[in-house]
Amino acid sequence: MSNLPKTTDDLVILMADMPKGGTRQFDLAFSAARLKDAKETLSLLDIRKVRIKGSLAPEGRKNWLLEVEVGASVTQACVVTLQPVKTRIDTQVRRLFLTDWQEPEGDSVLEMTMDENSDPLGDMIDLEQIALEAIALALPTYPRAEGAALETKVFAEPGIKPMTEEDAKPFAGLAALRDKIGD
Repeated sequence: MSNLPKTTDDLVILMADMPKGGTRQFDLAFSAARLKDAKETLSLLDIRKVRIKGSLAPEGRKNWLLEVEVGASVTQACVVTLQPVKTRIDTQVRRLFLTDWQEPEGDSVLEMTMDENSDPLGDMIDLEQIALEAIALALPTYPRAEGAALETKVFAEPGIKPMTEEDAKPFAGLAALRDKIGD
């Protein structure tokens, strides 16, 4: 079993360098320059401590299985207050790289029969791109600062009763009519 160096610049595995039938273990971190690029790519306020730890092993005769843990500390803007919201992301990624992978054709893209965790095996595996995709998928969609809440604001021209959320509900009018009839 051979190991990839623990440097920040070896985030690409060249398949030609893989030992026949051998497994590669790695534990890598993003450099400061890669963190800066990741921050821009993912539209974050900040990103720190991106780590990729795992292995690449043969799967059958021609395919390769990548199993990694991706970790990162990210800071996003709160959707309510725009205050910084820090989140720790730790996610597992499993990808099967297939030599005979075929791109779905035409309308069959919607009815994919292949595993969504399989990819075509090329000349290299880019661990940076895999980590960025995993982080992007794990990011909170609507990050909120502690205690942040949306307040209800109602606006209308003078002399007009403003419409509320209750008024917009499909059965709000029926409820009001029922209340009038009940009197």
